[in-house]
Amino acid sequence: MTHPDQALPVLDRAHLRRYSGGDAALEAELFALLESQMGACLAAMKAADDDEAWRRAAHTLKGASRGVGAMALGEACARAEDQPRDGQALAQVEKAAGAVSREIAALRGG
Repeated sequence: MTHPDQALPVLDRAHLRRYSGGDAALEAELFALLESQMGACLAAMKAADDDEAWRRAAHTLKGASRGVGAMALGEACARAEDQPRDGQALAQVEKAAGAVSREIAALRGG
């Protein structure tokens, strides 16, 4: 599935399979870690009182996202890194994170 605003996939399963070796248990663990990172990094971005804190949170989430194939979220984070404490950039990261959460839930059958 692709993110509605981009040609990038919400979750690139082929990328994830290359990373996980097709291990379903590892993929489930990676999804849980990504969801935790999304929560922590979004909270950090919302609470950022300086540009560096914002960039650090966006950068962390960018890496975590791209690592497991959440490419649209990774791209939103990359843009947010260049737009510290910008409400619109945060909204785009939140939108992309929501799409990832829905995709993970669908894969879990929920």
